[in-house]
Amino acid sequence: MENHPAHAPLLSARWPVFTAELAAALAAEGEKRLVEQVGRLRVVQTCGCGDDFCQSFHTAPEPAEAYGDGHRNVCLDAPWPGYLILDVVHDEIRYVEVLYRSPLY
Repeated sequence: MENHPAHAPLLSARWPVFTAELAAALAAEGEKRLVEQVGRLRVVQTCGCGDDFCQSFHTAPEPAEAYGDGHRNVCLDAPWPGYLILDVVHDEIRYVEVLYRSPLY
């Protein structure tokens, strides 16, 4: 699934329960600037790796190369027995890694 970023569905419209879980996990880590972004995140492209345990997605176009300077990973305490890891570039959420979770809703 690929979309132009401006026309991609809002995360909150596609998966409202997950959106709330993501915001709560970020708040618990004290990531206030990232919490503020959650309501405007868009699902631009799903991972496409084909692994049945992966529901990860891009919130911006996938870069041609590594993210480079300004990149950090934010590992969150997932409210399920799996993983929730964000790629953040210059304080903007770019990729949400969702692993070993029941289907998003």
